[in-house]
Amino acid sequence: MGKTVAMAFELSACLLLLFSIGGATALSSSGNSLEDGLPQPQALMVPLTIISSDIASPKGAVCLDGTLPAYRISRGFGSGADNWLIQIEGGGWCDTVRDCVYRKTSRHGSSNYMEKEAPFIGILSNKAEENPDFFNWNRVKLLYCDGASFMGNSEDKEARLFFRGQQIWSAAMEELMSLGMNKAKQALLSGCSAGGLSSIFHCDEYRALFPQTTKVKCLSDAGMFLDVIDITGGRTLRNIYNSVVNLHGLQGMLSKTCRNHLDPTSCFFPQNLIADIKTPMFLLNTAYDAWQVQSSLVPPHSDPHGYWKDCRSNIALCNKSQLQFLQDFRNQMLQQIKAFSSSDQNGLFINSCFAHCQSEIQDTWFASNGPKVNNKGIAQSVGDWYFDRTGVKAIDCPYPCDKTCHNFVFE
Repeated sequence: MGKTVAMAFELSACLLLLFSIGGATALSSSGNSLEDGLPQPQALMVPLTIISSDIASPKGAVCLDGTLPAYRISRGFGSGADNWLIQIEGGGWCDTVRDCVYRKTSRHGSSNYMEKEAPFIGILSNKAEENPDFFNWNRVKLLYCDGASFMGNSEDKEARLFFRGQQIWSAAMEELMSLGMNKAKQALLSGCSAGGLSSIFHCDEYRALFPQTTKVKCLSDAGMFLDVIDITGGRTLRNIYNSVVNLHGLQGMLSKTCRNHLDPTSCFFPQNLIADIKTPMFLLNTAYDAWQVQSSLVPPHSDPHGYWKDCRSNIALCNKSQLQFLQDFRNQMLQQIKAFSSSDQNGLFINSCFAHCQSEIQDTWFASNGPKVNNKGIAQSVGDWYFDRTGVKAIDCPYPCDKTCHNFVFE
């Protein structure tokens, strides 16, 4: 199971969306492969930066295989020179020794396999016409190589695995602070998928790095992984998270507030964390998250006869009972964010698309035909909330009402 969890949904360096479940390529709602929408040659290509050993080594901050962790940075300019945006990379989790060992041979477990350079688009773009509010900020992509959403500080000596996510986070923050982030006037911590979960874990910790005069907020994109029952009546994602927590030794690393009344595995689920976060946060999520449908609600092992095959691949092919199951999932998500959304400082953009990670893809982050709720797109909604131009609590009507979606279709 773990290998599928780790690799089922990853944004590659080119942002070509591939699912190892069935080896399918994600297609846009138009039927065109997302490969057609890959960054054009003019996209900013950003090189790899390995965290200094002087900072990382004393902390034991290493990837799963023991190599030094890394990030990519594009410097701010003009009015954004003193502002910082951190985007935490996603890429699933490894929940068994075997799968973490396998992960060591990928860019999500070793800096030896990370691309030497990669494009910055979407929320990381340096072009005002693609990223109007953050284009000239210092923009950093924190690369993911620990397998547990930048949590944990342990190791498995026999398997030669280092579970040092928390230490990687700490080392990266120390290095970035030394590069000028300590003087930030405005800062935004964001992340996608497993990185979106990490932005929830580390939000208040990030706020604590800065003086109170610094404007600090957090954005979680596709990070609202729910503890829900799958189509067999089991809890696939809870089983995965339980294995992650135990393997990576996270029991004492998770929110103390949460652990005062819930078990450690429950405290890996964002639904049990978000209401207690003190720093302003924005949740960007689809109500029919494609990764959760494919890997949590209807994982491959749960459908041996292929009853859900078409629906898993294309939400438009779901029958009435299947769609009702997905509507129930949406209702559970809306229920879990009620307390969070009651705070004036928090923001929401919950649309009714069959998608995953909408801030790192240009067509969904900011484009003329991008997804909208109440006639407002994602980038504008996030910007309005961050800069306090207006409150944003955008919740879409249920599928299939939204005609602006870029729904995934899997071949």
